[in-house]
Amino acid sequence: MDKYKTAIMSPEYNFLRANADLENIAYLVASGSHGYGTNIATSDLDLRGFLLEDQHYLLGLHTFEQFEEKETDTVIFGAKKFIKLCAQSNPNVLELLGVEEEDILICSDAGRMVRDNTDLFLSKRVEQTFGNYAKAQLKRLQNALVRNDDAKVEKEALVLERLNTQIGRFDDKYSDLDSNALNLRLENNEIVMDLNLQGYPLRDFNGIYTDLQGIVRTFDKARSDDSQKELPRLYKHAMHLVRMLVTGRDILEGKGVITKRRAEHELLMAIRSGEMTFDEIFECVAVLQLEFDRAAKETALPEQVNMKQIEDLLISLYK
Repeated sequence: MDKYKTAIMSPEYNFLRANADLENIAYLVASGSHGYGTNIATSDLDLRGFLLEDQHYLLGLHTFEQFEEKETDTVIFGAKKFIKLCAQSNPNVLELLGVEEEDILICSDAGRMVRDNTDLFLSKRVEQTFGNYAKAQLKRLQNALVRNDDAKVEKEALVLERLNTQIGRFDDKYSDLDSNALNLRLENNEIVMDLNLQGYPLRDFNGIYTDLQGIVRTFDKARSDDSQKELPRLYKHAMHLVRMLVTGRDILEGKGVITKRRAEHELLMAIRSGEMTFDEIFECVAVLQLEFDRAAKETALPEQVNMKQIEDLLISLYK
């Protein structure tokens, strides 16, 4: 709590104190990068947790599933929905029960009861939920990289068209060029040049080079700007892919939910900061996928959770 006290006392978090529905918060934690231990100086503080619905919602006509505050990326579930999501091995909710004590902002007796019974929610279903999440993240990353490659090909074709258009205008500006004197074409997604000049004025050639170089530089700057905007998001996807595999692997191995990945911290931060190439990342993912599959095959977790025990836990929270 002390770690985040200044932040949540700021005006942007006044809703925690002013909203009547939030009077019975049982469990509230720092999630996202702060919970994972992968936060950087610019990382936002995302809050997640659950509350005990009051009798207005339990006995009345309306239900309470969750409260969201988008500006601060805060989500607080009703206890019933939170417990259901845990029972379904939802990765984003299970990881809230595995945060370290220093990342807990609120934990009432009810919150502690759920946290202490995390094992009730762990079953072989983790193989599907964590595994499918990781596979979806991998596919998303691969598709994005393919789109980037396709975009590069399209841009190379576009710049080639612009260069050839410019060359067609040289007759009015420079000494005549023979039809086979300067030819540009695409080869292996790169623009290459065939040059055949004899006795051509150097001053005119320098002008031609400057004109063509200006077009290429403009294109390269635009491509570089696009890549710089896209890469941080892709590296973040890759980091979460790795994090999901190691977290799911540890659950399947019986180590519980370990949200803050201290053992993999350097690896995760190297991925996030772009210190690793995507080829290196994919090699790492392949190894971790094998470890995940092995853990799933050998796990001692039950086939499914005991819903009677989970229901009893929920009833105990309300009592």
